[in-house]
Amino acid sequence: MKIQRALISVSDKTGIVELAKTVAQTGAEILSTGGTAKALRDAGLKVKDVSEHTGFSEMMDGRVKTLHPKIHGGLLHLRGNAEHEKQAREHGITPIDLVVVNLYPFESTVAKPGCTREEAIEQIDIGGPSMLRSAAKNHVSVTVVVDPADYSVVMEELKREGNTTLATRQRLAAKVFQITGRYDSAIASYLSGESRLTAAPTASTAMPAEFSISHRKAQELRYGENPHQKAALYGDFSRHFEQLHGKELSYNNILDLSAATDLIAEFSEPTLAILKHTNPCGVGQDDNLAEAWEKALATDRQAPFGGIIVVNRPLDLALAKKISEIFSEVIIAPAFADDARELLSKKKNLRLMIRKQSGASASFAIRDCPGGVLVQEKDNQAVNEPDWKVVTKRTPSANEMRALRFGWRVVKHVKSNAIVYAGSDRTLGIGAGQMSRVDSSRIAVWKAKEAGLGLKGSAIASDAFFPFPDGLIAAAEAGATTAIQPGGSVKDPEVIAAADERNLAMVFTGRRHFRH
Repeated sequence: MKIQRALISVSDKTGIVELAKTVAQTGAEILSTGGTAKALRDAGLKVKDVSEHTGFSEMMDGRVKTLHPKIHGGLLHLRGNAEHEKQAREHGITPIDLVVVNLYPFESTVAKPGCTREEAIEQIDIGGPSMLRSAAKNHVSVTVVVDPADYSVVMEELKREGNTTLATRQRLAAKVFQITGRYDSAIASYLSGESRLTAAPTASTAMPAEFSISHRKAQELRYGENPHQKAALYGDFSRHFEQLHGKELSYNNILDLSAATDLIAEFSEPTLAILKHTNPCGVGQDDNLAEAWEKALATDRQAPFGGIIVVNRPLDLALAKKISEIFSEVIIAPAFADDARELLSKKKNLRLMIRKQSGASASFAIRDCPGGVLVQEKDNQAVNEPDWKVVTKRTPSANEMRALRFGWRVVKHVKSNAIVYAGSDRTLGIGAGQMSRVDSSRIAVWKAKEAGLGLKGSAIASDAFFPFPDGLIAAAEAGATTAIQPGGSVKDPEVIAAADERNLAMVFTGRRHFRH
């Protein structure tokens, strides 16, 4: 059967006039509302207002307009079912065979800086999802279109047959439930976040009882961590980053890019970091970014090959010349000077990325596990220095405190067990991902030695407590004069005593930074 009646009501009007003209050419009646009806009439199309069709005026600022039996009955009644057809005639319900609806832009609204709760609530679409779900449920007879990307297929089939194929209707119905599910999930996440923000200090701030993940595929990736693994990118990644140049990002690039932006978010001073496989290879700080690069690179001159570089200031030509001397996969900056961009763009495959928004990359960290997912808050809270406690007889000097702050910000982003030797403006040695904390310390000392960097007077940062004095003793023997760690071991008194015996100043932060 050909389409007799179509209901068109969209917030995104991209391509809607062309689609509506194709619908009109089939002889179908077009129902519409508000701004969509105006746009179609302005294009010369004959349109019937939904309120005229239902005999019921829009009310409550448009909150109630399509929630009516003549709409949902027209969508849901089974064609060819004698009882359904009889009831439809008795109540003056006529069939609606095509629904074109996209939803209020809730996600883009709440993403805007300064969005109020009232603005967010008004962008919760009720009528749209209701019509979409009704039409999708009855997709054997009803075509439902929620995504402008599907207009061309629908128009092609309408021109050919006056209706769509069952296969197309089935595919479009599945997309409806995917999109409305994601839409509901976004609203639930927003409201859950709001309730946590507005909770009284004594109220529970537990994780939500329900946790849903629904994102639209943004792009297919060539493969995952390894060539035999399929992979894709989902969500609104492009809202956070803009690629200026280079090959398409890989799965591993995106993991590294996320780790890099989380790390650089720790620093307000001009800072540059080099990462490989999500671990920092070196971090340097200087008003002169080329000098910051030299400090970061000096920590490890081998690992940065094929790595990720991130800087929290616009990238200038002097730095671009330094970076261009080695092979890198990705460079991330808030902006690129024109001449710097021109120079770096000579490397065909080098990806140049602009970070559009400052700050850490997400609110939650999500990992799979058998039967579900593990969800936790990201470890991105600001350092709370007033909670730090000097536990040794000697208090760190002002310069040592600067080194402790620097090392603590970096070690938080190194895989556990993590050890970082640092100066006040640079890393000196990094040990990552070992089963023993002493081994991580040995690796950090070895890396510093390989780089020709002395550790005398350095600060050692440990992501978790020293379970025994041996790790701290090894640090003192390597030249460290101050240490920072969470504390909390049953052996803390022995570790503190070992520090005092060596005149080493030590700070307990009271906060661990495991990174598995």
